[in-house]
Amino acid sequence: MKKIAIVTGYHIKNYGSALQAFATQKMLDDNHIENECIHYEKKTTISQMLRVFNKPLLKAKMATIKKQKYAKKHYETFGKFLKTRNEKFDEFVKTKFKLSKTYNGYQELKEGTKDYKAFLLGSDQVWNPMNLGSHYYTLEFVPDNITKIAYAPSFGVSTIPKHQIEQTKKYLSRIEYISVREKKGQEIIKNLIGRDVPVVVDPTLLLTLQQWQTIYPKERKVKDKYIFCYFLGTNSLHREFANKLSKETGFKIITLPHMDEIVEGDFNFGESLYDVGPIEFLNLIANAEYVCTDSFHGTVFSILHHKKFFTFSRYAETKKDSTNSRLTSLLGLLGIEDRLYTAKEEPKKEIKKEIDYTKVDENLRNIREKSIEYLMDALSKVK
Repeated sequence: MKKIAIVTGYHIKNYGSALQAFATQKMLDDNHIENECIHYEKKTTISQMLRVFNKPLLKAKMATIKKQKYAKKHYETFGKFLKTRNEKFDEFVKTKFKLSKTYNGYQELKEGTKDYKAFLLGSDQVWNPMNLGSHYYTLEFVPDNITKIAYAPSFGVSTIPKHQIEQTKKYLSRIEYISVREKKGQEIIKNLIGRDVPVVVDPTLLLTLQQWQTIYPKERKVKDKYIFCYFLGTNSLHREFANKLSKETGFKIITLPHMDEIVEGDFNFGESLYDVGPIEFLNLIANAEYVCTDSFHGTVFSILHHKKFFTFSRYAETKKDSTNSRLTSLLGLLGIEDRLYTAKEEPKKEIKKEIDYTKVDENLRNIREKSIEYLMDALSKVK
């Protein structure tokens, strides 16, 4: 019996990426659908090398190189801690995922499609314009006669660059079943190929809190009361808000610094933890008194755990490559738009605002049911 192939960024050392991939596979497992995540190793080709002209990708690559150089130069004070974190992610992949055999290079990947009855593209920012040149998350390697399903992908931007519009239209038109994670993605697809597609929840929200609680220990990782800060961006105002909150409450700050890049302000911000994989990440949110974050998945798990949280816009709304749309969409769907902050607010006043989690849970339950129905319906039509 052929399996469902899952195409997702399970290997990316980012808590949200790893956990959404885990949730996607668990959803299929719980419904007794045979599956495995594709393990693809890219080979360097001319087209891959030409991606250096992709400005967002180049910026991300340069940040990674800078981080690697810094870690090597300051191994004892930084590098070894980063190594510990990476090992935690590797352990999570090794113990929590069912992977395919390794497909080395694009041609081998294309040839391997015959072993599957359908390809399910997972969530996260897989359709970000910076990924277009890899031809992987676009499912272009999958032939026309094999079903392609996109569950909750995000473009991660508000608009598609003009020079990518035609290619984006082409790959979208080949995918039989499409859903998206935010309303902005819904608009992009409608404008490009004229299709009305549903907005569904991120895979992490397909699982209930009770299901998530089965994968991490109840014992607290941090014994004292604390404010958990998970910032991917560089905005110093976000850290200042957290420091004010700490002074107001008397709770210390626990933070996971330098995830995407080296942020100078994080070297003297709170108590830094590095021995934290996806499982420990959940534990830290579960036991926090407050959560401050600019992360989509930091927000998701704060909501699932009924935390008092403050979500900040990572970028200005006017920025063309802003990823804020997925946050505003999520908070809007759940009726808690007021949890998105600028960091100019005063914590003393904001901590008094309660979140009506009874209403939030009701909204989440409704859209979760519709999302599961969409996914199961698409999978049921695979021949």
